[in-house]
Amino acid sequence: MILTKDGIKEIRQGLGQVPLFDQTLATVQLEVDAEIAKGIDVPVPKDLAGGYTHEQHKTNFFTLQKAGVLFQITGDERYAAYIKDMLYAYLELYPDLDRHPAERSYARGKLFWQCLNDANWLVYVSQAYDCIYEWLSEEDRQALNDGLFKPMADFLSIETPQFFNRIHNHSTWGNAAVGMIGLVIDDQELVDRALYGARSVSVKAGAVDNDGGSIVAQGQEMGFLAQINHAFSPDGYYTEGPYYQRYAMYPFLIFAEALSNKRPDLKILAYKDSVLIKGVYALLNQTNSAGEFFPINDSQKGMSLASRELVNAVSMAYHYGSQDPSLLSVIASQGRVPLNDAGFDAAKAIGEGLARPFIKPSIELSDGANGDEGAIGILRGGDLTLVMKYAKHGMGHGHFDRLGFMLYDETGEVIQDYGSARWVNIEHKDGGGYLKENHSWAKETVAHNALVVNKDSHFDGKVKEADKMSGTPYYFAAGESVRIVSAKETRAYDDVEMHRTMAMVALEELEHPLVIDLLSVQAPAETRYDLPLYYVGEFMSSNQELQTNNDLTPMGKESGYQHLWAEAQADLTGDLYSMTWFNKKRFYTLTSVIQSGDQMIMTRIGANDPNFNLRRDPGIIHRRTGGNTVFASLYEIHGSYDYSTERPLNLFTSIADLKVLHQSAEYVVVRFQLNSGEEYQLAFSLKDDSESSQHAVKSAKGQCTWQGVYEFKKIK
Repeated sequence: MILTKDGIKEIRQGLGQVPLFDQTLATVQLEVDAEIAKGIDVPVPKDLAGGYTHEQHKTNFFTLQKAGVLFQITGDERYAAYIKDMLYAYLELYPDLDRHPAERSYARGKLFWQCLNDANWLVYVSQAYDCIYEWLSEEDRQALNDGLFKPMADFLSIETPQFFNRIHNHSTWGNAAVGMIGLVIDDQELVDRALYGARSVSVKAGAVDNDGGSIVAQGQEMGFLAQINHAFSPDGYYTEGPYYQRYAMYPFLIFAEALSNKRPDLKILAYKDSVLIKGVYALLNQTNSAGEFFPINDSQKGMSLASRELVNAVSMAYHYGSQDPSLLSVIASQGRVPLNDAGFDAAKAIGEGLARPFIKPSIELSDGANGDEGAIGILRGGDLTLVMKYAKHGMGHGHFDRLGFMLYDETGEVIQDYGSARWVNIEHKDGGGYLKENHSWAKETVAHNALVVNKDSHFDGKVKEADKMSGTPYYFAAGESVRIVSAKETRAYDDVEMHRTMAMVALEELEHPLVIDLLSVQAPAETRYDLPLYYVGEFMSSNQELQTNNDLTPMGKESGYQHLWAEAQADLTGDLYSMTWFNKKRFYTLTSVIQSGDQMIMTRIGANDPNFNLRRDPGIIHRRTGGNTVFASLYEIHGSYDYSTERPLNLFTSIADLKVLHQSAEYVVVRFQLNSGEEYQLAFSLKDDSESSQHAVKSAKGQCTWQGVYEFKKIK
């Protein structure tokens, strides 16, 4: 399926001549030999993720897959014998297993607490089985097929339709598992079931329905092809977000690779305009400078391009795509390759010096099967990366954070998104699963850098309502010195329209690009606004007088406010709020326009959290009560601090003034002044996105005219 006979021949001939492949092979051989020395351990399942039995079965399926590859490459029958012995141990265990004793999942597995992990097992073990299939006797194959693999395939599909027949990363694993074992044992019914779904769950496999058709003859409403059709946008963006796209890309691509080799007639990698290959590029573009994925939706921070799924995915994209040399630099940085045809091809090209840098562009990635259900916008300039989300909700893994944003520089997070409340595979934290605070905090709007209206989350915190609609892309431009992303959200609250425009501008007077943030809101009078901002680092100073709270109480009882402390607040005075913080040898300053009656609240996460499940991160909330309004802010990165010399440089902001010159439902115009005296102005059309339109508005500084959606210019 994955290793071809021609590929194995080329790999064997090239051993010792392709450094990255040789290095990976040596590492894997040490790992597998160490596991073989431990002996076979197939325990009766009882533990959740992170527990002994869970981790042992997980180790087993990884080891089996690697052992199969080693057998094919080296010809050493020790590896084949180990796989056979392990499979017979599972053959003895599996028939007597009921569903897992932990009753936590909507679809309990047998080897694991959820079918998802059973499917993982089968995806990997089917590869091992494929590698020794011809080596085994016919008697062995018959025993394993009938006693282990076919029953497992039926269990995952026919017996657990709520797991197998939906559009979700869980089902992708299930479809791939059933399809891959079907390819190994040459069972076309299983392959069709994987591709098209298990149509009927009331009859056994092989029966027919009342129309005379196979139970798998449903078309593309479910199954692997439906996953590709509905989960990806034409740009390769996956609606659950990059963390789960990373996870799902392994079954998507490994099954696609198997189908390419065993069923080339399907042309699966060209399906939907090669969207699976596009998905790899989409993932690469959803990373910061450290190669870590943006924590959109339920995401554990730190997951990166070094993950095993991406090691497989990028080499596959190179091998089966256009052999893009820029992908080779990513593969080289991963430090290892998959031990298959694709990995050898990539490693050989790297050894020949063909790698070129992978340049991440400013890009807008559409969401939805047809690309018309929102998007995420990514602006890159200098050392900065800005991400704004106006995509679909993301199904069960989605967060209520329309028009929220994140900001990075090369040191990491500047303005962060919380990610998920979960410690994956850490037993201390509820067995490694999602914590209850994931719902009560991480998903709620106030946990994000997104506008909260009347202390309620977007769509009243209802997933089904949020899933029905998406944000609306308005404008995206990535010029040399000005980059802009602009989007609308008009349905998160009744009678409230939000329109956020963020610009990254390069100014010769500043060290780093400056970020301009304009959030225009149309809403009834006396609407209560809270605009959170979760900065990363230590508070340095503010131009406002803060009143600290010695007796801390939670900021509310629901919608995430129950997890926030109000450590201090200020009744804002003057025209501007300015705050500087410090992180990783750099200074950062927020400058915001204020209105009469505005408050700034210094917050910290951690209220109503007796088990300390949440990080104690700081934030601020800009609170305002009114009707139609504009929140206008600048984010500046400046200066440095040398710990060895204790010398700070440029530790104060360069922003002297910021004013909103015009605000209406049609336009917003802002002007800011630097300490050096230079003034800049951004004028933006909120209703007409035509590049040919002429605009004229009256502002506090006189008539302002321009052509196109926006004008950014230096005044003096």
